[in-house]
Amino acid sequence: MGNSQSSGQYDVNDATLRFVRRRDDITLDDDPDVLRAEMSCGHAVSPQSLTAWCRSLLDQGQYKFHCPAITHGTEKCGAEWPYLEVRKLAVLSDSEQAHFEENMALLAATEYCEFKSCPSCETYVERADLSNLCVRCTICTALKHKSFQFCWQCLREWRGPAAHSLRCSHEDCVHPDVDKLAKCKNMRLSYVNDVECPAIRACPTCGLLLEHNGFACKNLMCKRCRVEFCFLCLQLKRVCNPISGPYNVCSVAPRQTEIPVWKR
Repeated sequence: MGNSQSSGQYDVNDATLRFVRRRDDITLDDDPDVLRAEMSCGHAVSPQSLTAWCRSLLDQGQYKFHCPAITHGTEKCGAEWPYLEVRKLAVLSDSEQAHFEENMALLAATEYCEFKSCPSCETYVERADLSNLCVRCTICTALKHKSFQFCWQCLREWRGPAAHSLRCSHEDCVHPDVDKLAKCKNMRLSYVNDVECPAIRACPTCGLLLEHNGFACKNLMCKRCRVEFCFLCLQLKRVCNPISGPYNVCSVAPRQTEIPVWKR
């Protein structure tokens, strides 16, 4: 990593940056004495506002950085900033770069790879096919001199699939997240006619469990797949909102009993 300016300020002689003296599009601070730079999407930031915003995204489990600037009404810019651009315009120190890059690598690995401990040898096994519950352990297969497979869901030796494709032939094979969906409390969306719904939903696209804070509109953006959906009816935002809008009750989908499989 190269050295960063410890002062956290822009080098006014850097000809690769476009400097502006207008309001910060993240914090809305309009101090005319603060030198700001334009991101690739055209919105103005300071090193401090950009660092704070991107760090908050990391803390929420997001490793892709999107512009939060409001463009029209409540619509956000949403442009994705490449990390190299963030690193440069946030004037990250060496320690900040290390923090960002370590966390980004961890979050990316969690998104694109699935690992669990083999129930027999306890070594970590990656599931390549997210739609297949039957996983083969190469270590056990080599040691036992025969194919050893286990169920990704209940972590017991594979005995074949059930008639229902979402579990193996063990009767009590249930995805652990299904239990969380069944036992979660109800909550109310105060800005959407105070409507009541389950407090936890599985993203209809990738299956990640998500909670709504109860405020603002009924839409929620999944922090893993970045798809926005309605927390009430579980339809994608582009399907639900043109009909009912973001602040009106559509229909409240019942508690989910299955975890959607992410078909990436």
